[in-house]
Amino acid sequence: MIFEVRDVNEYLVDVYKPFPITVKRAEHVYIYDSNGKRYIDTFSGIGVLAFGHSNEDIKRAMKEKIDRYTHLSNYFTDPDAIEVAKMLMEKTGRGGKVFYGNSGTEANEAALKAIKKKKGRIVSFNGNFHGRTIGSLSITGFDNLSKPFLPLIGEVYFLPFGDSKAFEDYMSKEGKNVSAVFVETLLGSGGLKMIDNQFAEKIMEMKERYKYILVADEVQAGLGRTGKFYAHEYFNLKPDIITVAKSIGGGLPLSATIFLDEYADVFSQGEHGSTFGPNPVALAAAKVVLSKLSEEFINQVREKGEYFKKHLSALPVKEVRGIGLMIGVELPFKSNDIIAAGLKNDLLLNVVGGNTVRFLPPLDISYDEMNEILERFEKTIEVLQNGLN
Repeated sequence: MIFEVRDVNEYLVDVYKPFPITVKRAEHVYIYDSNGKRYIDTFSGIGVLAFGHSNEDIKRAMKEKIDRYTHLSNYFTDPDAIEVAKMLMEKTGRGGKVFYGNSGTEANEAALKAIKKKKGRIVSFNGNFHGRTIGSLSITGFDNLSKPFLPLIGEVYFLPFGDSKAFEDYMSKEGKNVSAVFVETLLGSGGLKMIDNQFAEKIMEMKERYKYILVADEVQAGLGRTGKFYAHEYFNLKPDIITVAKSIGGGLPLSATIFLDEYADVFSQGEHGSTFGPNPVALAAAKVVLSKLSEEFINQVREKGEYFKKHLSALPVKEVRGIGLMIGVELPFKSNDIIAAGLKNDLLLNVVGGNTVRFLPPLDISYDEMNEILERFEKTIEVLQNGLN
């Protein structure tokens, strides 16, 4: 199997480190290889599969749409585009409009493009991840990702994540020159760290004073993942723009940039667009995904997250962070070793920030499935403690 994957990589740009597995099929939390071996996927396609692999309701909606058409272009309006936008807007409790793209970085590019109409500086934070296109990379707080591609777009300033004093000090000096602030309330790639109420209050206080545009990146933390529909709901944040992607398309590429209140009509006709956005099949899936995210269901996500976090904290780990079913577990081992030890226990692990295991299981995961992950993760830690060999 290892050589099979490596042979394929002779034809692919070598930017990923794929598991040495050839996938035959996948169901909910399980992935089966070409030999029938079963693995547990703990990160749901990097947070894309909110209801796990091969959800029947989502597949049915996709198939029904495929039988009608697979693509229309932006010269036609799919009724599902209106319905999905309405569902997203209703969850904000405010007025506004939606622009569709295909990925999180495109959602953030649309936000950036809107912001460029209001000249000034953009503030982001160390550890924020907003995407890999040039614009989105410019506001992503990872030096190792941006350094090879400098110079990026100018007038972007990075501040320490969650540091209220540093933020206030900077804004007191430069606030009149700031046009926008980008924030992830829970860092997806930056180690699953979360802001606190003091920091959120300072963002809103400075927003009121300096009238900048606040963008909440909900690409990974949104749509029920944290036990709230939007993660910024945990705080008194009132963003002007919200970006979502990953899980909204039920496994297909889809994103949405939500322009709220006075920014609803920030673009005039022809100022922005996308050939593929929105894809009709992805919209059909999105309608199912959003319809499943009832208040009762999202409350259950929060309860499951508390259970999972409690039991992860009981294991010999350095720290457990996060909320809902977006949890990071910091281990005192190297990334490659953690992944290899997981494979020994048929457990597929995703590691971010050097040594933090990022758990993003399906939102409808069962307690039995969580217990199976916990059992295998405990064995994985034992393998690491005893040495991989």
